[in-house]
Amino acid sequence: MIRRGSRVLRVGSLARVEGEGALHLSLRGDEVEEARLRIYEPPRFFEAFLRGRAHTEPPDLTSRVCGICPVAYQTSACRAVESACQVTVEGQLAALRRLLYCGEWIESLTMHIYLLHAPDFLGTDSVIGLARARRADVERGLRLKQAGNAIVELLGGRAIHPVNARLGGFHQVPSAARLRPLAERLRRARDDAADTVRWVAGFDFPDAGCDNELLALAEPGTYAIESGTPTAMAAPGAAGLPADSNRSLHTRAFPVHDFGEHVTETQQPHSTALHATLDGRRYLTGPLARFAISGRWLPPAVRQAAREAGLGDPGRDAVCRNPYRSVIVRAIEVLYAVDEALRLIDGYEPPPHPGREVPPRAATGHGATEAPRGLLYHRYTLDANGTLTDACLIPPTSQNQAAIEEDLRCQVQERLERGTPTDAELTTLCERAIRNHDPCISCATHFLDLTVVRN
Repeated sequence: MIRRGSRVLRVGSLARVEGEGALHLSLRGDEVEEARLRIYEPPRFFEAFLRGRAHTEPPDLTSRVCGICPVAYQTSACRAVESACQVTVEGQLAALRRLLYCGEWIESLTMHIYLLHAPDFLGTDSVIGLARARRADVERGLRLKQAGNAIVELLGGRAIHPVNARLGGFHQVPSAARLRPLAERLRRARDDAADTVRWVAGFDFPDAGCDNELLALAEPGTYAIESGTPTAMAAPGAAGLPADSNRSLHTRAFPVHDFGEHVTETQQPHSTALHATLDGRRYLTGPLARFAISGRWLPPAVRQAAREAGLGDPGRDAVCRNPYRSVIVRAIEVLYAVDEALRLIDGYEPPPHPGREVPPRAATGHGATEAPRGLLYHRYTLDANGTLTDACLIPPTSQNQAAIEEDLRCQVQERLERGTPTDAELTTLCERAIRNHDPCISCATHFLDLTVVRN
């Protein structure tokens, strides 16, 4: 719909994203009045039907939220319930959890790079067209994804919606001999991962930036995946910082049990996903945030790959805030996940027991992990019998929605200042901008509040 003096652009269904969403863009002259990422996918009710269930059930139930990142939901659920029950999983059981999570990072991040994001940079409408034009590249991506699948299948029991993880550890743990063939496969995958970094570094990246705060888990000495402390990085030009501080690198941390005191969700009329703010401000979670906050703890070889790919030296150089370059960060994270998986397999010794007992306890527990798309937070309240009385899941996409909308507004505004784009050009621009953030829309849907007034 186009009117003289104003334009309204509606994209009814977004392509190459997980789930169902739409876009509403309102322009008046050369000004963007409104940019809305409208998530219309029906609510899933997970928080509601978790209430009344046993404390052992959230890992299996919540893994069904997403077929792309079920391990993230299982692990966040385990950490939240275990924290309520005051149980800590350590040693080789913790290492196996991290290895399982590495498998999910490899398969999910690779899927985004090759199947969803690369076509934007290489001028094709889908991975089908990309396979026709660049068959060897797509085959490399499929090999890499299959290596991640193999980790999840071996440790999780199956590649999709794994069933072997449980509170306290696993139902079964592998022998060292069973992991050796996996290590051989990962050594070959390491070459594919390094080639992927070099491949995406050669893409043509538009100039863009985001001035949001960044939020990710941090665990000094390692790149946070399945555990860590929520850590925020200030936006450029943030007020209230010391005059001599490097504002772009200024961080503050808070305990995971204080997550709800800092992150607030609100309902928006145009979306079944809740919007979140961090201490009243919009923020971004995901690869750009992880790399900015934890990149300094990447191994030397991976940091060198990041420098050669044009990302600078994490922890020293200016933070990468170009959402188009997030594809490079994802490739770096795949390379890291392969190396980390090899390290964990090399040091593996089967634990004496596959898991610890987790007796119920009346308490509230909190857990957070780094899903491929960003920080995933779970909170559960249990009674003395271990029955869940309350549940809260905050996925990355709902946290990112306000930042995605602001990114859309800024990119469209900049394009308007360079000319008069057609609706088709704006549609392409907006879809690319959204895919930069790899939203998982199905994960983000929540039930709308309902008020009934009877006269």
